[in-house]
Amino acid sequence: MRQLFMVVGTLGLSSQLVLPGTAAAAVLYLDPNTGTINPGDTIVMAVRVNPSPGECINVVDAVIEYDPNVQPVDISRGQSILPLWVEEPTIDRENNRITFAGGIPNGYCGRIEGDPRLTNEVLKIVFQVPGLRVGFGDQSPTSTIRFSDQTTVYLNDGRGSLADLITNTATLVVGDRPGQVVRNDWVELVQGDTRIPEEFSITLQRDTKVFDNKYYIIFNTTDKQTGIAYYEVIEEPFEEAGLFEWGAVDAPWKRVRSPYVLSDQSLNSTIRVKAVDKAGNEYIATLVPEEPLRGISMTTLLEYIIIGVGALLLVLLGALVGHKLVPNLLARRRERKAAKASAAAEEDEYEYVEEWVEVEVDEDGNVIEDNDTN
Repeated sequence: MRQLFMVVGTLGLSSQLVLPGTAAAAVLYLDPNTGTINPGDTIVMAVRVNPSPGECINVVDAVIEYDPNVQPVDISRGQSILPLWVEEPTIDRENNRITFAGGIPNGYCGRIEGDPRLTNEVLKIVFQVPGLRVGFGDQSPTSTIRFSDQTTVYLNDGRGSLADLITNTATLVVGDRPGQVVRNDWVELVQGDTRIPEEFSITLQRDTKVFDNKYYIIFNTTDKQTGIAYYEVIEEPFEEAGLFEWGAVDAPWKRVRSPYVLSDQSLNSTIRVKAVDKAGNEYIATLVPEEPLRGISMTTLLEYIIIGVGALLLVLLGALVGHKLVPNLLARRRERKAAKASAAAEEDEYEYVEEWVEVEVDEDGNVIEDNDTN
C-alpha cells in the first residue's frame, strides 16, 4: 500500500526550494480539539492539515483511533482539499479506528495569506454518544481521539518524500446523562445543504488487462457541502425507451462504485449515473454510447432466435402435413382417373345409329301409309 502512496506523491512538482534544516513540520489536527458531549448528542470534528511553511504536500495517509465511549457514525469529504482517494475513509468499529488515504496531484501548499476561511480541511467525522447508558462503568468520562503512529504525510517534491509531521489529539468530555437540549451538529449541516453535487461526466473504457476486456465506466464528482453519499447507475435499453420513467421511484437504479462493469456489453443502452449527497440532493450524468461501438443487443438477438425457431417450426409442420396429405391426394387422383377410364369403356359398348325416314302426314298430322310398301 505504501508503494501506491509513493506513486501518488510524485504526481506534482513543488516550485519551492526548501533548504535542509530550515523546514518545520506539517501539522495534522482535529477541529475542534475539545468539547463536551452528552448521550444522544452528535458532534462534527474536522481533520485539518497545515503544511510546513515553504513546503507542499500531496498525500495524507491517516489512521485515527478513538475511545469506545464515542462512536463515529458518518464521514463527509464535501469540503476536502483532496480530490483523489487511494483508500476510501473507512470506519472500523471492531478496532475503534478510522483509516483513509487521499491525495492532490498538484500539491497543497497551505492557506492563502489573508484568506479568512479554513480551506485546509481533509474531511469531517461525525461522532455520537449512544443515547442509552447508565453511568460510565469501566469507561472514562473523557474520550480521546488521536492519530496513530502509522499516520504519514507525503511531500509534493517529485520524489514522494515523507514530511516531518506533528499530530494533535482531541479530547471530549462525555456526560453521563442526556442534556436538556440534544446537540446535533450534523443535522444542522445537512439541513443547510441545498446545493446539488458538482456536474460530472461518464467515461467509457475497455482494456484487455482489466475486467476480462469488458466495457466499464468511470465517474467521480464532489459535493461542496455535506459530501457524496453514494452513486447509482441505470442502463436503459434503446428498445425499452419510454417503457419506464428513469426518474420514477420504481426505476431499476443500482447502487454502485466507480469503476463499474456494464451489464449491457452490447452498448445498446443509455447509461445514467446518479450522484447523491448526504442531504439527498442529486445530479444525474448521461452517456449514450457511440453507434460504431454497439453490437447486437440481447433483445435483438432473442428476436432473431424466435423468428428462426418459428420459421423452422413452420417448415417441420409443413413437412409433417405433406407427409400425411400427399399420399391421400395421390390416391384420390388415381381413383378419379380409374373412374374416368371405366366410364369411357362402358360408353364404347354401345353403337348409336342415326337413320332418316321420309313419311307423309295428313291435315290432322296422321301418318299416311304408303300402299306401295305392302
